[in-house]
Amino acid sequence: MNGTNIRVMFDTNVLISAILNRHGAPNNAYLKATKPPYVLTLCDHILAEFRRIFNIKFPLRVHDMELFLSTAHYELITLTAEDSAVREEYAIRDVKDRPILRAARKAGVDILVTGDKDFLESGVSPPQIITAAEFLNNEQGAST
Repeated sequence: MNGTNIRVMFDTNVLISAILNRHGAPNNAYLKATKPPYVLTLCDHILAEFRRIFNIKFPLRVHDMELFLSTAHYELITLTAEDSAVREEYAIRDVKDRPILRAARKAGVDILVTGDKDFLESGVSPPQIITAAEFLNNEQGAST
């Protein structure tokens, strides 16, 4: 953990689920991650994927997505050409997801919340990779 703050990154699938189901674990995890000691961190890659998927799969809910983004409290991390691949990201099967791990490492994220089995089964650490339900069920969101 980084001092008193616990930096948390949410994957695209968790953010989408948080918007589509305001009573589910992803939304509750999001609400938890926006309060101290947590610092919600997102990367430009996640936000671009988030918008792209919403526009394709949920065009009637784009307004909800934009409202969510305009009111969400998060720190934005931007990947640049100088941010080269990290060795551990090759454990992530889906090459489109690898920049998310790179951004999490760049930002010093402690916890990556995802529903993506490529991340969950990768064995990569840090950051700790857990589901929204695991984040909710753990007192600080991380293993002790």
